[in-house]
Order: sequence, then C-alpha cells, then structure tokens
Amino acid sequence: MSQTVILRGDMQRALAKRLIDYAPQDAVVKISASVRTNDQNSKMWAMLGDISRAKPDGRRHIPETWKSVYMATMGHEVRFEMDLNNNPFPIGFRTSLLTKAQMADLIDFIYAHGAQHNVKWSEEYGY
Repeated sequence: MSQTVILRGDMQRALAKRLIDYAPQDAVVKISASVRTNDQNSKMWAMLGDISRAKPDGRRHIPETWKSVYMATMGHEVRFEMDLNNNPFPIGFRTSLLTKAQMADLIDFIYAHGAQHNVKWSEEYGY
C-alpha cells in the first residue's frame, strides 16, 4: 500500500512520522517539493498562446515551441536523440516535472518577456 501525505501543518507531519514508525522493513520514503498545479499549467498555456499570437521580434512559433524556448532560456535540461534518419531531435522540457516554485518562476519569466514586447494577455496575470 502506498501513502501520500502533503505536509501542510503539524497534523500532517505527525501522520507522516507515524507512517514511518509503522512502515514495513525496506519501505521507501520520498520527500519532495510539490509539483506545479493545474492552475499554473493552465495559466502557462494561456500565456504561451498570447505570446504566439503576438509574434515578439517577428518570431512565429506555436505555443509548444515557445514553451521550449523559455525553458531552454531558463536553463532547464534538454537531451537530443537521433531519429530513424539520424537527425537530432530534442526531448525533455516537461513542465509536469517542475515544482510549484519553478513553475512560478517560468510564468514570471514569460510574463516579463511578454511585457517587454507589449503582449496583450487574454486573462489577468496571477495564479
């Protein structure tokens, strides 16, 4: 059986400690920062659509490409593999693996770049 506890307060921390005390031999415990929220993800895709329509500096990209542009600019890792014709293609840039804080930084970065290029946002900034 698997248990997930989100550490929001003293009660959850106490529960996590009890679960560890009663865990079977060789159980695995993993503590990690929470990943990005659905609201953050929705916000990012709305912003990427706005950026795509604005074509800053004349760059014409689909939202998925803009996502990769921003993540690469922020230093997120990408690997290249070879397709069946020996052409390189990138893999990586998965925002589903970002923490809430990393996703907030990405959204802030997109917002700042868009603001420099007078992007009209389709919804209020905030998440």
